[in-house]
Amino acid sequence: MIQKIASCGISYLIAKPGKQRRPTEFSDSAVRQVLRFHRTLPGYRPTGLVRLRRLARRWNIGNILVKDESTRFGLKAFKVLGGSYAVARMLAQELGVPGEQADFSALTDETYRRQLASVTLATATDGNHGRGVAWVAEQLGMQAVIYMPKGSAQARVENIRSHGAKVEVTALNYDDTVRLVWETARQNGWRVIQDTAWEEYQDIPRWIMQGYTTLSAETVAQMAESGLRPTHVFVQAGVGAFAAAMVAHLAQVFAQRPPRFVVLEPNRAACMLASARAGDGRPHAVTGDLDTIMAGLACGEPSTLAWDILREWVCGFISCGNATAANGMRILANSIGDDTTIEAGESGAVGIGLLDRLANHPDCAVLRKELELGPESTVLVFNTEGATDPVNYRDVVWYGKYGG
Repeated sequence: MIQKIASCGISYLIAKPGKQRRPTEFSDSAVRQVLRFHRTLPGYRPTGLVRLRRLARRWNIGNILVKDESTRFGLKAFKVLGGSYAVARMLAQELGVPGEQADFSALTDETYRRQLASVTLATATDGNHGRGVAWVAEQLGMQAVIYMPKGSAQARVENIRSHGAKVEVTALNYDDTVRLVWETARQNGWRVIQDTAWEEYQDIPRWIMQGYTTLSAETVAQMAESGLRPTHVFVQAGVGAFAAAMVAHLAQVFAQRPPRFVVLEPNRAACMLASARAGDGRPHAVTGDLDTIMAGLACGEPSTLAWDILREWVCGFISCGNATAANGMRILANSIGDDTTIEAGESGAVGIGLLDRLANHPDCAVLRKELELGPESTVLVFNTEGATDPVNYRDVVWYGKYGG
């Protein structure tokens, strides 16, 4: 049963995890292969894991760890990890290159340049995934056509175009834009690089999910250096691909004592919460305009691959309003004492915004207790993007837009 905390704009469902299988696609060997690939990309370096000691003390939480993706490849988002790996695996398959040899240098060899020049990549995006795909196409000398849903921020449009991609902003929501891309690509012979999986489309979404595990592999190594392990992992979900990748990998790394996994979504695009509420084990969509400032999470239809993982591991599904994400942006931009300041976009800040509610709002006391959150907890959250919409970032952080 879904519970609501009206004063905080939160809806939630505490779930009982299922069979808790450990998918082989996210085993240590599979993750090592992904990490090897990403290390061959120009400009690769691990992003930071920020420990907010003073904030944790203020909120009476043992440790708060933020994996900060705002600097990834200069693209201000983690999404390129999934897109680059999926494109490489797809091209390796088409070019006859063994999967374990599909590194960047192999694909940029002159032997393949002429063949790749005739390939067009296509995807639907709110911005970050599309920019990642456009960046990969630019690096490999391919073409890219990117479709974006209505209301997309102009800065995100221009960022994608800066990599030479053609961009079309539709009059549709995200899910309908995905369908438009699929049909248009079929007619034109384009390769679709999308993280939403359905029955006839599995390989590329799976590779995208695997690509994201470089982020979790870095995080595991960084936590080990500090002698820490997470008791709680707060991870945001759109179609669920990123969330499922983090859950699947971290559940295997910490198999002896798995953390409590909590999925976060916007109130108006909470398809994971809707799927959990249905209780039949199947993914369920939500419809409408999916209106939220968390543009990267404005997805109404879950990926089937992602849901199959999340339903078995997640203990809490929580949806939040715009004010929660906006507060998270302001908190990270205004550090306490010598804590590191973090630039976080709307979708990236929701984890800290929710943690603020749980730690400080009296109406969240029951939920905080149900999640067993307190002084002994080590909470890992993901800042999945920086200020990819600079105008809105200033309005939120400087002028208090979406306060509450």
